[in-house]
Amino acid sequence: MNNSLSLALLEVNNLAPSFIVADACSKAANVRILGIESTDGAAQCIKLVGPVSDVQAAAERGAAIAKMMGSSAFYTVMAAPLELTYNLADSKPVFSPLLGGYDIRKPRENAMSTTNALGLLETQGLVAALHATDDMLKASNITLAGKEKIGAAYVTIMIRGDVAAVQTAIEVGRQTVERLGGKLILADVIARPHADLAALLP
Repeated sequence: MNNSLSLALLEVNNLAPSFIVADACSKAANVRILGIESTDGAAQCIKLVGPVSDVQAAAERGAAIAKMMGSSAFYTVMAAPLELTYNLADSKPVFSPLLGGYDIRKPRENAMSTTNALGLLETQGLVAALHATDDMLKASNITLAGKEKIGAAYVTIMIRGDVAAVQTAIEVGRQTVERLGGKLILADVIARPHADLAALLP
């Protein structure tokens, strides 16, 4: 661990909001996303590394964005953390049989950067999420990028495509969830995801 680098830990409720917050953090300052770790519940811990002033600015911006979305958020900044602490924060992902996935989303090496927009639809409950996904795929020329579960019945559907197509699809998905009486957590679009965020996606 470089002693000039600091670590910010930003906890945000739910996966889709944490992706939006991580993207905003990456765009706000000279930081790198170390990963996003699940707490085995709704909360997700975004880990940022960089110079102390940059991680502070990025964490402040991220917390403000989360609160604007109605999500709870708090953060801490560790200036020049001990190597042991840094290694604990940068631990290897562990497979969770319960969720069928890994507990930490880490940037993939050599991930392809993309100019495609990212659409995020998060619900509590699987029925509305799957029905909305079918409606989104039928409504617009998009690609299904993935489905993630974070526990407590939270499901995040990710889609890719050009901005207009993704916006149309996400609006259709939102309407489907509401029509079915599902619990909508978030329906949003990131027009140009930062490369660090794109490297975390499935």
